[in-house]
Amino acid sequence: MSTNSTLTILFADVSGSTKLFELRGNVTAREIIVAVLAALIEVAHRHGGKLIKTIGDEIMCTFPSPVQGLLASTDMQRRMKSDMAFVQDNIGIRVGLHHGEALVEQSDVFGDAVNVAARMAAIAKRDQIVATASTALNITNAAGVRVRSIGTARVAGKLLPIEIVDVMWQEDVSHVTTVQRVVQFSKNKRVMLKLRFLDREFQIDELSDPFTLGREEGHSLTIESDWVSRDHAMIEWKKGHFILSDRSTNGSWVKIGNEELLVHRDAYPLRRTGTISLGQAHAAEDGNLLHFECGEA
Repeated sequence: MSTNSTLTILFADVSGSTKLFELRGNVTAREIIVAVLAALIEVAHRHGGKLIKTIGDEIMCTFPSPVQGLLASTDMQRRMKSDMAFVQDNIGIRVGLHHGEALVEQSDVFGDAVNVAARMAAIAKRDQIVATASTALNITNAAGVRVRSIGTARVAGKLLPIEIVDVMWQEDVSHVTTVQRVVQFSKNKRVMLKLRFLDREFQIDELSDPFTLGREEGHSLTIESDWVSRDHAMIEWKKGHFILSDRSTNGSWVKIGNEELLVHRDAYPLRRTGTISLGQAHAAEDGNLLHFECGEA
């Protein structure tokens, strides 16, 4: 029998587990992963959480309320940094969580809240906790939870990007403002990115679909050049910046002022004004440059 319930969904996984297996061997690495997951589950239970399942080196838990999930997430990070066995093996975790509607079915949980929480965990980096801003919105100062805005992120199935926050778990958070103040996002201004290629101009903001670049038809901007890959790169609003993500054979060069940087199978935040050259470094006589300018509307 299935029931709808409002829950906080938390995902936590071991960062860099592939390297751990390479360094310590399959048996030892697996023993370490099992010990890490057991520690995370113990922390979750201590905060009223319920283990739904383990997926390789990841756990999925549910909590009745956001504050329980947020406090559990911070204690999970602190446990990894205070247990010498984990410190010696350089263990790090990343955590993502979201509070919302979920479908509870026997011993598993499905639905929108699960998908959003999984996306938060995917966004999080090693030693980081990422949550939706709505999850932290009504947490009181008494809970001792501190967060900072990291912009918006797109989630599959969502029409608009959602606001996300970085949950601060380190003991020294004197420089970070409280939950209530941080999640008061400005609605008056939009961050814009203006793009110009030859005689064509484009304008995207944080709500726009990803802007794709490549040699094949169907991209936001098609550039016919032997240096450009069929599916070369993408520009999207992510974590408070417009991010250029290169997925090409030859790479993309970003030039801001006199500095030129190669971005190859990697991502780079676009700031201020500059130019992008696809597939080859900038040349003085090259007119096929993508000009960009960041600003507000």
